Amino acid sequence: MSGGGTTAKPLKAVKSILVSQPAPENGKSAFYTIRDEFKIKVDFRSFIHVEGVEAREFRKSRIYLDQFSSVILTSRNAIEHYFRMHDELRLRVSQETKYFCKSEAIALYLQKYTQYRKRKIFFGDGQYPKLIQLINKHKEKENFLLPCSDVADDKLGNLLAENNVEFTEAVLYKTVVSDLSDLSDIKYDMIVFFSPSGVESLYKNFPDFTQGETRIAAWGNKTAEALKANNLRLDVTAPTAESPSMTGAIIDYMKKSNL
Repeated sequence: MSGGGTTAKPLKAVKSILVSQPAPENGKSAFYTIRDEFKIKVDFRSFIHVEGVEAREFRKSRIYLDQFSSVILTSRNAIEHYFRMHDELRLRVSQETKYFCKSEAIALYLQKYTQYRKRKIFFGDGQYPKLIQLINKHKEKENFLLPCSDVADDKLGNLLAENNVEFTEAVLYKTVVSDLSDLSDIKYDMIVFFSPSGVESLYKNFPDFTQGETRIAAWGNKTAEALKANNLRLDVTAPTAESPSMTGAIIDYMKKSNL
């Protein structure tokens, strides 16, 4: 997989975009809006995927899931692997367990595993400050479990610590590099990354990758740092004050490049 030769023009038209995430299950995405507005090709392909930690491996952590009265849930993956681990360890999930979810969508996903209306479920607005606010109201009486991956976001953990919330991180799933060998002969004008793990996957799959004319878009400071560490040129970045969303930043760029 190669981006081509030396860049001829700083803002060459973008006619194809590879989004390093799985295609949306509901068929809806702001990237499809970009596709339709600019009449370009947009493909989704997950550069990384999640695999559950095996029960025998988790036992080595000496974390006992049934000893926590409250659970902090920030994703569907966290929910799925929290309940999966209970099943594999043959543990009973207490009906008194409280669930603190980052968003309503995540909270509603609990319906797949438990009787939603009969449980103590609290949810925020998708941002950490609101979630911390909810947790702070209960922190004196609760001990919190934070199901996470091996590449957990430090931001939430730091906020919990700053607010003197007693919590334990439980690594229940891992981020694994996906096999992208079928993309070896396919070229895109732009690749969109959302995590340092995506950048790692690029080089594990294509160690001889050269950027050339390929534009690179990145979400977040850590992803941008991973790109720069690999001497890759960052063409589009988000979030920014002008472009709070990844798709918004790409649209702003393409309004210049695709004129």
